Amino acid sequence: MSELTLTVMRLGFLAVLWLFVIVAVQVIRSDLFGTRVTQRTAARPAAGPQAGRPARRPQPSGRGGRQRRGAPTKLVITGGSLAGTTVALQGQTITLGRTHDSTIVLDDDYASGRHARIYPDRDGQWIVEDLGSTNGTYLDRARLTTPTPIRPGAPISIGKTVIELRK
Repeated sequence: MSELTLTVMRLGFLAVLWLFVIVAVQVIRSDLFGTRVTQRTAARPAAGPQAGRPARRPQPSGRGGRQRRGAPTKLVITGGSLAGTTVALQGQTITLGRTHDSTIVLDDDYASGRHARIYPDRDGQWIVEDLGSTNGTYLDRARLTTPTPIRPGAPISIGKTVIELRK
């Protein structure tokens, strides 16, 4: 084997070794620090011919495109490892579980991969549904068996994590 071939093989092996180390460090970092929940805000409209008019806010889904008066506007985690986290309710479905593609990733031993979901119905009311979890989802200390409407302030418990809808 020529010296050039041996050097290229050594460099290739070194590159694969470093790639493995970098991936391992990223996995350890994500396990230690978890995923970050960020709140998205709408971009400000540019000043132009509509500068004198008030900006229109996007309407959440619901009957007639209007939100009910007194309807919740945010989801607040009040207990568990994510306590203090707030997620704005913008008419989209919120999934809860341990999988990384969930809207809210729960670092809880009693949570399933795809544990529950919270979604708006056609009347603008929010519904919580257990997705066949092992340990169950509780609304006001009652275990859910069917999709159930949520009233603002009612605690939703998934293991040690407690979630509330607030105005």
